[in-house]
Amino acid sequence: MFAQPSHEPGADAARAAAAPGPAPRPWHLTAALLGALLGVALQLQQALLWPWPAYAALLGTGLLLAGWAVAARRWGGAGVLFVAVALLYGLCGLRATLFQAQALAPALEGRDLRVTGVIAAMPQARETGMRLRLAVESAGLDGAPVRLPALIDLSWYAGAIGDGAQEDAHPPPALHAGERWRLTVRLKAPHGGRNPHGFDYELWLWEQGVQATGYVRTSARLDALHGAPERLAATWQHPVEQLRQRVRDAILRRAATHDMSGQRAMGVVAALVTGDQRAIERADWDLFRATGVAHLMSISGLHITLFAWLAAAAIGRAWRRSSRLCLALPAPTAALAGGVLLAAAYALFSGWGVPAQRTVIMLATVALLRLSGRRWPWPQVWLLACAVVLATDPWALLQPGFWLSFVAVGVLFASDSGAAGARRTGAAGHFLSLLREQWVVTLALTPLTLLLFGQVSLVGLLANLLAIPWVTLVVTPLALLGVLWGPLWQAAAWCVQALALPLQWLAAWPWAQLSLALAPLWAGAAAVVGGLLLVLRLPWGWRALGLPFLLPALWWQPPRPVPGQFDLLAADVGQGQAVLVRTAQHALLYDAGPRYHQDSDAGQQVLVPLMRALGERLDLLVLSHRDSDHTGGAAAVLGAQPQARLLGSIEAEHALQALRPVERCAAGQAWQWDGVRFELLHPPPPMPDTVPAARAPKSNALSCVLRITAAGGASALLVGDIERAQEQALVAEGAPLAADLLLVPHHGSKTSSSEAFVDAVRPRVALVQAGYRNRFGHPAPEVAARYAERAVALVQTPQCGAVRWSSSVPSQARCEREEGRRYWHHTTP
Repeated sequence: MFAQPSHEPGADAARAAAAPGPAPRPWHLTAALLGALLGVALQLQQALLWPWPAYAALLGTGLLLAGWAVAARRWGGAGVLFVAVALLYGLCGLRATLFQAQALAPALEGRDLRVTGVIAAMPQARETGMRLRLAVESAGLDGAPVRLPALIDLSWYAGAIGDGAQEDAHPPPALHAGERWRLTVRLKAPHGGRNPHGFDYELWLWEQGVQATGYVRTSARLDALHGAPERLAATWQHPVEQLRQRVRDAILRRAATHDMSGQRAMGVVAALVTGDQRAIERADWDLFRATGVAHLMSISGLHITLFAWLAAAAIGRAWRRSSRLCLALPAPTAALAGGVLLAAAYALFSGWGVPAQRTVIMLATVALLRLSGRRWPWPQVWLLACAVVLATDPWALLQPGFWLSFVAVGVLFASDSGAAGARRTGAAGHFLSLLREQWVVTLALTPLTLLLFGQVSLVGLLANLLAIPWVTLVVTPLALLGVLWGPLWQAAAWCVQALALPLQWLAAWPWAQLSLALAPLWAGAAAVVGGLLLVLRLPWGWRALGLPFLLPALWWQPPRPVPGQFDLLAADVGQGQAVLVRTAQHALLYDAGPRYHQDSDAGQQVLVPLMRALGERLDLLVLSHRDSDHTGGAAAVLGAQPQARLLGSIEAEHALQALRPVERCAAGQAWQWDGVRFELLHPPPPMPDTVPAARAPKSNALSCVLRITAAGGASALLVGDIERAQEQALVAEGAPLAADLLLVPHHGSKTSSSEAFVDAVRPRVALVQAGYRNRFGHPAPEVAARYAERAVALVQTPQCGAVRWSSSVPSQARCEREEGRRYWHHTTP
């Protein structure tokens, strides 16, 4: 496996004898670095982890082979590659196994636990209360000690949350990082929505080191039983977080004295100084994303890299003014080391988030390589930085930020923007160099951005040419200096407001953003290669070869049902409902999921990205009734789909009426799309708007019941939150209820799914959309048993994730959680 290397002719024998052995050739080093990346990538594909001895054995085998190769002086590219794969695969797997062993025991989920711990990060204020991260020191259940994960995320609600024991819940007091508290909490394993092309919340928590989430339990009864929340002490622990919180709170206190525009600008300042991205309003994030400058408004890898570059330049300039300092340490060395150290300090103060950690590790690796005097070719420098980052954080490989950062750096290396022939002097020369570098990075990253997000800002090049120097050279220094003198925060906020004006103008341009359906991996990878070819320093004839590589991704359209058939995708939106129905050329969304909190809902977080990724142009949004777990995301969906009509049981006074006129749904309405029949079975017409609110039926009773039938006879029945009375009425009037798929009424509540109704529908598949460990207990055990007695497959989104069903295969439902399973994903019983 390890080949004997050939010797250079005329090599000095004495020198060879004195040497400890032939060093690996450059291509051996490249093979080792590629093997490290491949080992991590392969391990991350595992659906389930092996027992830890298997990874230890693989790691040990790699070490033994590496030692044998060194001792025997035998180096071969294939052998080096294999050893590197084994080492990183084993190391990554062993770390994951040890971390998973510390997970929350299932028996402790949903139990009242008395926990003592220290607040490990800045608490985050929300509309419903506070969010905090607790470093657990001890825990008990009914007086007996229990083991909990080291880090847990908690919500402390400002009032009742629907739990009967918390009807008189106390609002959270002022909370500060570093404080030790004793609390009564209820925990559950990390569990997030699993949707096609969606955000992997469970991976994010895994990478953060958090293995349980939950909420603080407090009320008069609970306090008498377990003890009230108790602040024990203010500790010295987490001093950086304590300082961050003091600075953030000082900025926000200044913001409170301003108008709304000033408050939003101060929120951006708080984010730039402390890394608190929640301080930025949702509307501002939309503006920054539309213009492609969002990376500048958070502590991203590019942000820290630019900060390091500026710090190094300032240190180098100051260092050269002292001959004594230059004699003690060369100015380039001092500038390089100082830039990395100050960047690390900035990253630490901004919260030491995972992207910041990756960037600092990359910068430190490159700096140490240069300080050691080694001059490696740029591909090896680039691969070494990647390998070191992945050795410390293997799961970074699955984060978009990793790819955007490293591809941008690699493109600048490969395009040789710093070549001697391309260097320019003077202000005009530096501007042209900046313009070229920004153009190169923008062009190369556009295909990658489309592959990762399905959209790209077409005004991003112009916006970044303005925003990068303005934010980096003006806003950020003012914001950071405000830590020393508070009025500078106001100056930074004025600069943010000044930047917002041209950004708003650019965002208003037609086609400011391009959105495309997410292409498969092969097409996206080809497009990335095409983008790289276009920016390399090659003859234009060779560059033009990159254009054909772009076409598959640009022209990609996801497969759709054939005429006469339809498919259905029930999104995993938590405790709510949202079902996307597609025919050959049309799309309908039945309900829009819940509102999560003040600045987040299922429309923004799940449905809009999902439909963008699928390339869907929505024809009709049906809102079954007014309850917020069905309408919470409607505003975001309507904003992203301005052409969509709105149909539903929504009263005339509802806020959605101001966004789009709502056509009232009523039994008897029907239409056909591409050979598929859509028919409304409930509520009965008419439903006059003049009925007094006190006498109007419950909103559940007015749910729009939609039956969809394919040309071949397969059908689906979507029923909203109807209850027994409405079910009985439908059965009594002989409505055509038979269906292959039933969206279980009211999420599986015991007030619905009556025996007569289930018998009339006779579904093959019954689908429940509900939240994991939801407080309502949906689906009720007796309801689940009712379907089981009739041999109906009961599919639940907490166990399944998003559910795909097609009228062409009516007996089968596909689960996103099963098809895309990885070992960090939560497995429900």
